[in-house]
Formats: sequence, C-alpha cells, structure tokens
Amino acid sequence: MTEKQERISEILNLVGYGLAKFDYAFIQEFGFKTKTAFGQYFVELGMADTWKAISNRQDSFDPYFDNGRRGWYQRNQREHIKLFIDSLFGNEDAHGLANVVKLYIQDLNAGVTITTENIPPSMKSRFKQLQETGKEAEFYFMSNYRNVDRFADGILEDARLWGDGYDFQIQTGNTYLLTEVKGVRENHGCIRMTQNEYKKAMEYKSDYILVIVSNLVSTPKLSLVENPVEKLALNSREQRSVQMNYYSEDIRW
Repeated sequence: MTEKQERISEILNLVGYGLAKFDYAFIQEFGFKTKTAFGQYFVELGMADTWKAISNRQDSFDPYFDNGRRGWYQRNQREHIKLFIDSLFGNEDAHGLANVVKLYIQDLNAGVTITTENIPPSMKSRFKQLQETGKEAEFYFMSNYRNVDRFADGILEDARLWGDGYDFQIQTGNTYLLTEVKGVRENHGCIRMTQNEYKKAMEYKSDYILVIVSNLVSTPKLSLVENPVEKLALNSREQRSVQMNYYSEDIRW
C-alpha cells in the first residue's frame, strides 16, 4: 500500500465513522442532500471506485453506534480504528469531524478547494497524530496489552514523554519490562530503531521488548521481539538533520 493509498483509507475511515455517528448531518456539512451524491463526490475526487464504497465503509462502523442500523457482519475489523478516532475526535460534532475530513482532502492535494472555518490549532495537532502509524499502534497496544500472556498481570506506565528509548514500562512482579511499540500498516514491513532505542535495548537485553503492531489496516496483530538487538538483523544508516533555533536578545525579566 502506497502512502497515498494509506491516506485515502484513513479518509474513508473518517467518512464511514462520520456517517455512522451523524448520518445526514454529516453529509450536509459537505453541501449534499443524499448519500448517493455524497458518495459520488469521493468518486470524483479519485478516492473511491463507486459511491457504494462509501456506503460500505459506513456499514463497517454502524455496529459501534446506536443508529438503528446493523451494519455488516465483519464487526471487529474496525473496532480498533473506531476507538482510535474516538480518542482524538470523539467529542467533535458533525461540523468538527467534517472539518477533519476536509483537512485530509486538502492535505492529499486532491486538486479541489475546500473551505474550512474556525479550525482550532489543537484540532490540527490531533489531525497530525491521526496520520502517524506509531500513534495508532501505541493506542492499540495500550488498549490490548493485557491480552498478551507476558503482560497480562502487568502494571503499565507511560514513558513516551521521557524520550529515553522506550514507550512503556510494564512491571510484572519484581521485573520491569521496557517496551517500544512499532506500527506496520500491513502484515509485513521493516521497522526502524533510533540510536537511543538501540542503546536502551543493548542495556536491558531480554527485559527490552519490541512490540510490533502489524496489519493496522484491518485486524491488528501483536508480535513481541525480546532482546531485539540480539534477535534481529539490524543495519545502521546514518541520517543527519539540521535544527534551527531562535534566540532573543538579553532581556531583564
């Protein structure tokens, strides 16, 4: 799946979520009166083959909302996506969620001009998080780590803000396990460890665990790699970046 295809899939998930949750109020935010016309709009944007694809995406989210529709039988395939969207935009009304979809369309540069009004900076920040595979994987792990035998009775502590080479600490008895979560959209793909993560893995060895959340596009799977420096064939690649900083004059405060 290409990056553009990933972005389109994310847009359609938001659209399906919005239709299932808000029904026609969501459609009206785009200036349409019928679901057929609304679906055809995404066909014209090149994001769906037929308008029915939009209806099918709604069907996949219907079971999670009390809207009188049963949706389709493959219920569990969208649950993790629904919960992730909830975590970022669950408090938005139809207007707010429609603005998120419009941001996506603009970001994809679909060749159309869409008016978005009164979008707060915080929403734009949450929008960026929605696009990050790692954030989605971390959310899934936090919601499901107890389903992993190794972590079932563990106490999870969020360490992402510390920037010390791991995402979570999980205490199991007298043992502290450091876990770094990596997301993969499909059921295959490479993962990248930063130098900081690599050093921490070297230090903690078997108590450092890479958690790979694969197949995020449909039904996620959790895979564990203990002592990844020992278990994985990792090739180093040097990357240089320049960061600009801006300093004021000497001011008496």
